[in-house]
Amino acid sequence: MINTVDEMKIDSRLLKNTKSELLPTNERIMDKISYLCAFLGGCVSIGTFSMGASLIGILNFTQAIVAMAIGCTVIAIALVFAGKGGHKYGIPFTVQARGVFGIKGVAVPGLLRAIPAIVWFGFQSWVGAGALNSCFKTIWGFDNMMMCFILFTALQVALAIKGFKGIKWVENIGSVFILLTLGYMFYSVLTKYNAEISSTIMGIEGTWGLPFWGGTTAFLGIYSTMIINSSDYSRELKRETKSLMTGSLYWLAILPATLFMGLIGLMVSGATGNADPIAVFSSAVDNQFLTIMTLVFIAFAQVTTNILNNIVPPVYVLMDNFKISYKKATILVGILSLLTFPWILVRPESAGGLALFTQIYSAFLGPIFAVLVVDYFILRKQKLNLNHYYDIEGPFNGVNWAGIISIFTGAAVALMFVQVSWYVSLVPSGLVYYVLMGRMKSSRPYARGTIFEGNDNSGVSGRAASSTGA
Repeated sequence: MINTVDEMKIDSRLLKNTKSELLPTNERIMDKISYLCAFLGGCVSIGTFSMGASLIGILNFTQAIVAMAIGCTVIAIALVFAGKGGHKYGIPFTVQARGVFGIKGVAVPGLLRAIPAIVWFGFQSWVGAGALNSCFKTIWGFDNMMMCFILFTALQVALAIKGFKGIKWVENIGSVFILLTLGYMFYSVLTKYNAEISSTIMGIEGTWGLPFWGGTTAFLGIYSTMIINSSDYSRELKRETKSLMTGSLYWLAILPATLFMGLIGLMVSGATGNADPIAVFSSAVDNQFLTIMTLVFIAFAQVTTNILNNIVPPVYVLMDNFKISYKKATILVGILSLLTFPWILVRPESAGGLALFTQIYSAFLGPIFAVLVVDYFILRKQKLNLNHYYDIEGPFNGVNWAGIISIFTGAAVALMFVQVSWYVSLVPSGLVYYVLMGRMKSSRPYARGTIFEGNDNSGVSGRAASSTGA
């Protein structure tokens, strides 16, 4: 039985036809600590602040904490399942998805994943640029928001171009700074607005019904984009790391960052009525030096989050679909983020809209996750023939309509229950995919290496059975 990517016999000529390369075991650079730090830095998102603000008047303090904890636990488990193939074989999401959607069809889930990431990249870059602009204005009297936005975006693109080696050190250094600053900010907010928090948040009854589960979906939805391309991250993790340990690393990174940012957003927005993080954090800290440090933190947090979650995933999508280099794809993602008009999204009245936006795109990302898991764990039994995945003229060339139909079937069901869209989408999309892969004639080539290979319904010959390495 084959145990490592290095032992997988794959025709090296096939790798020349793709920008999505294999990552051999001996080239993986993330150990457990680096991986934990990467996800801790990557999860400090101003979007989480906005999701916390969206809970005002809906959940009380205790319910908000439980909702965030449930969301983070689901995220950690989903990341392990979605990233298992990438961790084992060293392949990115866009390659693993070829067996599900086809080499041409993978553009559909790729774009569904990339668009929200680029929107969040623009949103968080604008917030970070606002923090830097406030610092410059306070220290030197310089005030030019648009210039800060463009330069800040360019800085993040430049860091991302260095790839995961650059990302590793940015996240390792930043995680300590982030934890200390988050703790201080939480203390400052709780101290300054204690009376207001007690009256506006602690005193409400809240609910444990559908709005509560909608709250878990809002926080889960921020990371639902990250879940889809979990293989892009897990392929960098040392291969000897077990699944239980990997899930623990995800949970230990995501939970504290989400709780701090979400609760800060809930408390300060509830106390002040202002959902602008720059204005809120500036007013929460009276000392000018500490105010500047807080604003620098906000900017730095956007760098660590954007590079990991909102730049790398759409970069891989662009590389795979348009056959361009990593550097060119990274620059293109930066340009597209400038065109998302993020100054509209950061307005105080946009917090509820962002939560709805998150729930809507989660209705499409949940089905993608479901079919990937069904395909890898149930149909292929965690055994992939990488020659099929990298052969652009092979059995996976074209569009697997079983995968595409499953996405939109699950999304259609989920949009009828938009508050809990991610959860609702899983079973319908996974079940439809399983049935179509066994019955749909056009999906016969994609049944190679699955439990349906060689049966009368799929019509696939048993020729590939001997080449499905594990």
